[in-house]
This record gives sequence, structure tokens and C-alpha cells, in this order.
Amino acid sequence: MDPFLSLLHSFSSSLADKELSSMKFLCQDKIGKRKLESVQSGVELFTILLEQQDITRDNVAFLEEMLTNIRREDLLSKLKQFVGEGEVKAPADQPDPHEKPMEVICDNVGRNWRMLMRKLEFCDVKMERIVEANPRDQREQLFQSLREWQRWRGRDAKVADLIAALRRCSMNLVADIVEQ
Repeated sequence: MDPFLSLLHSFSSSLADKELSSMKFLCQDKIGKRKLESVQSGVELFTILLEQQDITRDNVAFLEEMLTNIRREDLLSKLKQFVGEGEVKAPADQPDPHEKPMEVICDNVGRNWRMLMRKLEFCDVKMERIVEANPRDQREQLFQSLREWQRWRGRDAKVADLIAALRRCSMNLVADIVEQ
């Protein structure tokens, strides 16, 4: 599978409707109005841009500009990492996927998830963006926030930090479950 297409697909799935609308607006000088009106997903938009060669594996300047304009620094950093390394690699030393601490936390932390994220020093603006993208799914809001925190911290994202934050929120039972 083409890593560049996989990257674009992951971008598409993480775009909120409002962000897709903003990207379509930014493409008005490159794509005709009729074509733009029919675009319903990021994949469709990226497909058109690829066909017209407005974005290519070797020339991502326009894509960088769009991501900057819609303020998706997380996606922009993934793109820059892709360009620098040839493909996006998962940072080392992240919480062990075999322990699945994020799923345990999502299953056991309820409506106080924002307090947990604040203890992890996660940005309120990013939390609001995630809430807006998942308005009726509290578990998904927490899961996406934890994934974003993990990306933001990179190699410094440790299970021990999650446990410490849970304890600071007096969520000791959840912290004990994660430790096990």
C-alpha cells in the first residue's frame, strides 16, 4: 500500500466537517465550483488534488498551506515527518499497546475526562475541537483526546504519566486497573 495515500486517508478520517468546508473554500482557485460542491469527504478532495497534481508525494506545499490555514498543526507535523523520513513512523516509548491503557481509561473514566486531560496539561482548545468533531460520544472524545495527547508528547508519553494524572484526579480505582 502506498504510504502517501495512507497518510492522506488518515488525514481525511480526522477532518471535521467544518475543516473540510474550510479546505474546499481554500481550493476554489484550483477546483471548479461544480466539482467542489460534489465533494463530501477529504478523500474525494485529495483525489481531485492528486489527479490535477496540485499535491504529489514530492510536492506537498499546497497541502501544507491548507493544513496551516485550518490550524491542524497535528496533521501538519505528520506531513512534515512524512516528508523528512519518507513515511510516518510511530514515536518510540509511547504507552505500550499491549497494555491498552487508553481503552481501560476510556471504559472507566466518565464525564470527568476533561479534568484528567487538564492534569495531563492537554490544551483546552484541542479538547474543544475534539468535542466538536464527536458531539454525542463522550468515550470517543476521551479516546481522541488521549491519542492527541500521545502524539503531542511523542516519546514523553508514558503510561506512568497517565497513572499519575489519574491519581491526581482521585481516580485511584482506574489507576489501579491501568497498573495491572
